[in-house]
Amino acid sequence: MHDDLSAVSWRTSSYSTAPEGLCVEVADGIPGLVPVRDSKVEDGPVLVLSATAWAGFITGLKSH
Repeated sequence: MHDDLSAVSWRTSSYSTAPEGLCVEVADGIPGLVPVRDSKVEDGPVLVLSATAWAGFITGLKSH
């Protein structure tokens, strides 16, 4: 597990386009892992997914 996320660069997911500010941010640069957070709560909890789990999640989103 990667505990120190202080140096990661966050970006708004291309799947977060809601005008109400309901955005998901993801961080790049951690091999094999995809940290995810709520853009409205920058110091809140972070969900860290394996790259495989993230890919499956995105595939599921695209199919709906």
